Amino acid sequence: MQQMVVDGVDIYIEGDGAETIVMIHGWPDTYRVWDAQVAELRHRYRCVRFTLPGFDNTKPRRSYSLDAMMRVLLHIINSVNKKEKVILMLHDWGCVFGYEFYMRNKALVSAIIGVDIGDAQSKATIRSRSVGQKMMVSGYQSTLALAWAIGGPVGTVMTRTMARVLGAPSPREHISVGMDYPYYILTAGAAGSYSSLVPFVPKVPMLFIYGTRKPFMFHSPQWTETMAAREGCKVVAMETDHWPMIRQPERFNDVVIGWLEKPAVDAENGEQDAA
Repeated sequence: MQQMVVDGVDIYIEGDGAETIVMIHGWPDTYRVWDAQVAELRHRYRCVRFTLPGFDNTKPRRSYSLDAMMRVLLHIINSVNKKEKVILMLHDWGCVFGYEFYMRNKALVSAIIGVDIGDAQSKATIRSRSVGQKMMVSGYQSTLALAWAIGGPVGTVMTRTMARVLGAPSPREHISVGMDYPYYILTAGAAGSYSSLVPFVPKVPMLFIYGTRKPFMFHSPQWTETMAAREGCKVVAMETDHWPMIRQPERFNDVVIGWLEKPAVDAENGEQDAA
């Protein structure tokens, strides 16, 4: 394993494949959420992962505006990409940040693997939820925003409690209130607001994997239908919760590898994958 530090963020690099996969996790996780994927993919690809800025509880607590996050991600990717395009593998808030990164830096990305987050903040997604589902979403997001505002040990207890309620697999010792700033910015309209997020419209091949065993979805049916119809893109539903890469790692990895390698095979045959 190779390690480096970029803008105070610890970067872990494994594998020596020709293509680089940059893996970005979400809440309440760390770089460790991709353990099973790195174990399998490092034999074929160069895997790069890190804990999101502000999510590492061994470092001082601070929030990152959208622009600040984009600057850090750009520095990281420019430091690891060997001047080649990278594949993004994204989950949860990693999707939010990764999609925005792609929209701002399209020349740096060759393909995207999005996990469980699609058009999460779109009007179509909001309309697709029942009143009860809307209350659940608002409830957990507001609680985590409040936890960030309170901070300290109390904020961390609130965060860990909510993580347990939501069934998050991340070990308790890695979860802290520092991870909650995206929810504070999102719900409180604080400095660095995510209202400037650009609508995500991928022009590169994309694989979208989502879990079906959840009380609500983070995408609209229209979004997955549109995505599945795009040339080179694929949508796969798995019978898991919000963390399919952890709940069913073998199937998840098989889907990812099959999708990543199939376009190359089809290209040799003069065909394109349009799953």
